[in-house]
Amino acid sequence: MPTAPDTPGFPGVPDVFDPRIYAGGIPHDRFRALRDHYPVARQSEHEVLGWPAGPGFWAVTRHADVVRVLRDAADFSSYLGATQIRDPDPADLPFIRRMMLNQDPPHHGRLRRLVSRAFTPARIDRFAVTARQRARELLLQARESGGDLGREFDVVRAVTDDYALLNLTDLLGVPASDRGLLLAWTERVIAYQDPDEPPVLDAEGRPVNPRSPAMLAEMFGYARELAAHKRAHPADDIISVLAASELRDAELEMFFFLLTVAGNDTVRSAAPGGLLALAGHPAEARAWWAGEIAPDPAVDELLRYHPPVLSFRRTATRDTELSGVPISAGDKVVVFHASANYDERAFRDPHRLDLTRTPNPHVSFGDGPHVCLGAHFARLQLRLLHEEMLRSWSGLELAGPPRRLVSNFISGVKSLPVRVAWRE
Repeated sequence: MPTAPDTPGFPGVPDVFDPRIYAGGIPHDRFRALRDHYPVARQSEHEVLGWPAGPGFWAVTRHADVVRVLRDAADFSSYLGATQIRDPDPADLPFIRRMMLNQDPPHHGRLRRLVSRAFTPARIDRFAVTARQRARELLLQARESGGDLGREFDVVRAVTDDYALLNLTDLLGVPASDRGLLLAWTERVIAYQDPDEPPVLDAEGRPVNPRSPAMLAEMFGYARELAAHKRAHPADDIISVLAASELRDAELEMFFFLLTVAGNDTVRSAAPGGLLALAGHPAEARAWWAGEIAPDPAVDELLRYHPPVLSFRRTATRDTELSGVPISAGDKVVVFHASANYDERAFRDPHRLDLTRTPNPHVSFGDGPHVCLGAHFARLQLRLLHEEMLRSWSGLELAGPPRRLVSNFISGVKSLPVRVAWRE
């Protein structure tokens, strides 16, 4: 029987809901117990960190079941209850459903096609020149910080946070001076469970959903002003393309929100997470720093090992079943990417970092109709950053423990002290 702490109200079933669990990293022992004994497991949404209790959900942890749920929008809807574990306020649900992430085909397909036109390979390839130069500059600044600081530093603060944010400002067409706004808005949405980001409380002392209209008003106002500016002064960026498209203002605002949060935090989480994985596997790291491993499969394996997104929610549209477990219409069904990526049924020796692993069917970017629109862009950024680190460094080790985000949604790394050996 599993030894991990039980889900409240469900004896013997490990709890994978509590966001505090993830401050210690992916809870592999719990996920392994669920995959082996309870692949579709009932979880309680107990009151935690000031957030009220919810009705509970089904945790889906095996790779095949996760892929089925993500691909089957007819049975498992993104629209009915949106895509976060906690239910939104019913009054906010129509607003939240405007976002492409929270829609089902065919409406989802219309919006995805419109935005896909902006993510052209040519535009992203032109962007690569700037991103590579930015990586070089940030690494050089870290080295020139002087003395021991040039060898030991927090790579999140010195390199990866700014790398992700400044790349995003370039892609969207946001002035670099406004990157602080993007960071603040992202933190408000992503880090709302973390004690370092205290929740905003309503008049009755209850935490306010960071995705509610009131909490997003400032961001949406900025998006409207930026779109108006781009219509008058178009440039080679995503917002210029979207502002000139057939998107309605409300849809454009939602896309700005989605691209700001998803486009930023994917790379912000994956970049230090990949370095943390390398530091924990000396043999693979030596081959990497020696230049013996191709970057593309290495990036995908680092994404598998440290998925930036831990989980996503769907809602059952009808009575069905998963792995022989009956699911009722209206039930919340939460897929755990962080478990699927380590499923022994899909990956040989999944806890071994294998930078040459192929095939590598990880679900770090999802699957099905909602597979990440910016996956190519994210992989490109990560490859460029790792190539420039390889050009600058001959090795890396941890100089202290990482600080992780308290979240059951994003596998964030808030701080990663490293000690690097610079190439001459």
